[in-house]
Amino acid sequence: MGEIFEDMTEFSVALAPMQALVGLDLGTVTLGVAVSDSFLSVATPLETIKRKKFGVDAAALMAIIEKRAIGGIVLGLPRNMDGSEGPRAQSSRAFARNLSRLTDLPITFWDERLSTVAAERALLEADTTRKRRAEVIDHVAAGYILQGALDRLRHIRQSDEG
Repeated sequence: MGEIFEDMTEFSVALAPMQALVGLDLGTVTLGVAVSDSFLSVATPLETIKRKKFGVDAAALMAIIEKRAIGGIVLGLPRNMDGSEGPRAQSSRAFARNLSRLTDLPITFWDERLSTVAAERALLEADTTRKRRAEVIDHVAAGYILQGALDRLRHIRQSDEG
């Protein structure tokens, strides 16, 4: 069973070296997926999974994890703007608990309050059509979630070395 870490430093310690991470943006209809490189420096939006039921969604996700030799999972945690957690955050926590029963990988959360906003802005600046934005927004948001976590992990590692 995978362990769920609230603390990014503890998550960092639990990671195997030179393995990529997967970042997830959990929506009610879709699951945005992004992956990192094995050096944990760059997040790349990968795909959006149309959500069905947990078993089907998890199987699609586990296939990506196995194919890409993923070493950890970062799940966006949609807090309210005041930092409190509502039903969507509880849904993300339940998804993490269910996922932890299927994998030994460490799992953590990343505050995703501004990730969709940032993704939307980037796509608008790139002059992406509305239809295309709708198709890619979730995995682009997953990329922002994962990049935020990667930057935090890099900061943790640098302060450990110094």
